[in-house]
Amino acid sequence: MKDMPGRRLLLVHAHPDDESINNGATMAKYAAEGAHVTLVTCTLGERGEVIPPPLRHLTGAALGRHRLDELTAALRELGVDDFRLLGGPGRYGDSGMMGLPDNDDPGCFWQADLDQAAALLAEMVLEVRPQVLVTYDSDGGYGHPDHIQAHRVAMRAVELAAEAGHRVDKVYWNRIPRSVAEAAFDRLKGELSGLSFEQSASVDDLPGVVDDERITTAIDGTAHARAKAAAMRAHATQIDVIDAYFALSNDLAQPLFTTEYYELVSGERPAGRESDLFAGIEEAS
Repeated sequence: MKDMPGRRLLLVHAHPDDESINNGATMAKYAAEGAHVTLVTCTLGERGEVIPPPLRHLTGAALGRHRLDELTAALRELGVDDFRLLGGPGRYGDSGMMGLPDNDDPGCFWQADLDQAAALLAEMVLEVRPQVLVTYDSDGGYGHPDHIQAHRVAMRAVELAAEAGHRVDKVYWNRIPRSVAEAAFDRLKGELSGLSFEQSASVDDLPGVVDDERITTAIDGTAHARAKAAAMRAHATQIDVIDAYFALSNDLAQPLFTTEYYELVSGERPAGRESDLFAGIEEAS
């Protein structure tokens, strides 16, 4: 695969469903355009809270297996067929929310040795040789230990891959511009009475919200809105999608964004806002 031509995008996520919420439209767009899109998921989300009552019997390994099936279905909706689990199924367990005893489980991702986990990811980077890598910021978007660890592992893997001979041209973090989030919640408040959600989340509940000037890149995924929504619906244990909105297990409505935003943190920063993650990269690199 190392000599594969064309554009190659690799995304690193903590749990099944994170990819569809954060990057579903982006993944569908680039897959439809012929780019090679690779997803690496670090855990199976075995400690996630299950929304539908008929599925609430699922816990632990059984929930992880079910969420893997959901992930497979979601990626089918996005047109992505290259997805990998870091270290293989069950290598790293879900760490639970920050501050819980689950964080101390020696088998959870939060307790993983950084260089060992990064070496596993670096092997994938060296195989795929992506020009672009997408992951979270240093807070993991919202402070979840698995998201923070995914960030650390991804950034270290980029370093290890460079030392071994492949430099990732551009690294992006998932973002949402504050102005866009505020406008979306203004619309949501006006439509909430027509939805089954009783309350809405707030701007500060969204992961990766930053001041607008930090946004370097906006990917218009409007043409792939249905694919993103379908992928999110595939994660039925974790997401309830209604129209242009969705809720997680807290039942707080939030916007479903089809334009997805990024901050370029490694690579030549553009003078204006980009509309392409591969801007400035030669396909054969």
